[in-house]
Amino acid sequence: MARIVVVTGGTSGIGRAVAAKFAADGAQVFLTGRTAETVKRVAEQLDADSPGNVVGVVCDSTRPDHVAALAVRVGEQVDVLVNASGGLVAASEEDEEEPDPLEELKATWNAYVAQNVLGAVLTTAAVREQLGEGSAIISLGTIGAERRGGAYGAAKAALAAWSAGLSAELGPAGITANVVAPGYVAGTDFFQGGMTDARHELLVAETHDKRAGTPEDIAETVFFLASPGARHITGQTIHVNGGAHTTR
Repeated sequence: MARIVVVTGGTSGIGRAVAAKFAADGAQVFLTGRTAETVKRVAEQLDADSPGNVVGVVCDSTRPDHVAALAVRVGEQVDVLVNASGGLVAASEEDEEEPDPLEELKATWNAYVAQNVLGAVLTTAAVREQLGEGSAIISLGTIGAERRGGAYGAAKAALAAWSAGLSAELGPAGITANVVAPGYVAGTDFFQGGMTDARHELLVAETHDKRAGTPEDIAETVFFLASPGARHITGQTIHVNGGAHTTR
């Protein structure tokens, strides 16, 4: 029987590559995004390559009503949950009045936590009863949680701490929970147009293999963590960065 896979933030970049990987393997994939037009277009594109395997669902994972509706839409079983939504917070438009610096800082940090931690927490809680023995939860972290990450890195560090606790909670039920932490990945809109040639060269130079990562690199790691060969891997943060950040 085909696995049921939920991929939040599945309309672009790494999330899209993850959705495509599972769909190509024959899974029934529910991918989510916040914009109806984008969700429809991407789901149709991926379904054209894997007919009948991809369903798009409009869902803002920071909204309890949205994730509750997602859980109902998916049905009684979830084999793999990939919390891929998140990323940098888009800059807000300038107000005519001078903003209060502390209020602005508070709003920025709240937005990063909501987008990169709360969404994963709410989505996981919403589908908790649909997860059973052999299920896997994989959340996307970042190399930025280890260094120079600012509000984004701090939020992703909190995500990793939450995931480790989740692993301890769900492990006795045969459910794994891990984080995949990418380094620099080219070919996404993560940097929102802010990537320069100089910065690209600097980030590539930090790696051992002297190349940028690809969405497919991350998708392959996510796919492995949801495989039978990874059933004893849980509570971990798996770094996929070409050696730009090493662990031991």
